[in-house]
Amino acid sequence: MTRRLIFLLALLVLPLSAWAHKASDSYLVVSAEGAAITAQWDIALRDIDFALGLDGDGNGEITWGELRTRRAAVEAWALSRLELARGGPCALQPAGLQVDTHSDGGYAVLQLAGTCPQAEGALGLRYRLLFDLDGLHRGLLRLTVDGTAHSAVLGPDSGTQHFGADTPSRLAQFGQYLVEGIWHIWIGFDHILFLLALLLPAVLVRSGGRWQGVARLRDALHEVLWVVTAFTVAHSITLSVAVLGWISLPSRLVESAIAASVVLAAANNLWPLVERRRWMVAFGFGLIHGFGFASVLAELGLAPGALLLSLFAFNVGVEVGQLAIVAAFIPAAYALRNTRFYRQGVFVLGTALTLLIALVWLVERVFDLQLMSGVG
Repeated sequence: MTRRLIFLLALLVLPLSAWAHKASDSYLVVSAEGAAITAQWDIALRDIDFALGLDGDGNGEITWGELRTRRAAVEAWALSRLELARGGPCALQPAGLQVDTHSDGGYAVLQLAGTCPQAEGALGLRYRLLFDLDGLHRGLLRLTVDGTAHSAVLGPDSGTQHFGADTPSRLAQFGQYLVEGIWHIWIGFDHILFLLALLLPAVLVRSGGRWQGVARLRDALHEVLWVVTAFTVAHSITLSVAVLGWISLPSRLVESAIAASVVLAAANNLWPLVERRRWMVAFGFGLIHGFGFASVLAELGLAPGALLLSLFAFNVGVEVGQLAIVAAFIPAAYALRNTRFYRQGVFVLGTALTLLIALVWLVERVFDLQLMSGVG
């Protein structure tokens, strides 16, 4: 029975690990100086392959030769999903193609250039890359209009925007980074699994070598408060010091350590070593998770002239997103705590599935075994 269970969980892990690593993002940097437009657009090779099919030999790796062969199709596809306007549509043309590596694999780097009908006024942008195929896809935009910097996250409901030469208000900047913090904790599957691995036993107490439901909701909330507070304080510390440039760690090391934290948190549920002070686990590994949040914020870009404000807003957004997860999970877990469904199905099987997914991540990240590892 145990072998069959492990086999079934493994079958679930293989497809889950493909999407659970990182949501789809592209990175768009646009500069508008008068009527002249220049842009750099980093698009994940896995996303281009998903949309167009780049892997000609089907070996699971995309090479520079395969990308170069499809260059015209890639450029035409990308340009059909980006529109800029200033007094009318701006004429954009491809100006170069390279490859680069982000923390989650290989990216095609498209250089674009063009002109607009007018040299003054607001710049309109319409972005719709991959929205027809992946509703979770987001474009991370950094834009300069006549020397004034803007940034935005472009999604299905925010893909069309207008940007002027006036600096955004502090309130607008705060709201923007607040929303981005909420969004990035919700799509940060490794952060979510780590948090859930710590929350799963919060409504249980171990007695006589067995897990039983806590007697009062207050006991569960006390445990949750300590865990969430420790995790919040820890990742706030390292998020701040990393974004301010005081400490810098290689992204591969950070991503591997985050995967290891999920492995150890899940393993502790199945073979308890730390039972009554899980907040210490949350704090220790929360320091590592803060560096992960910092890498997201660094690629998004901080609002010029408002570094501390945007950092604070992003961190608040992360906490709001985190508390929303806790608020949704704890009441249901408490209501089901004394059922076999929760103790065996949710707690044991959920923990085992989390452990297997995290082990896959750990192997991928330590040994750089990604789909795009052959690009170059």
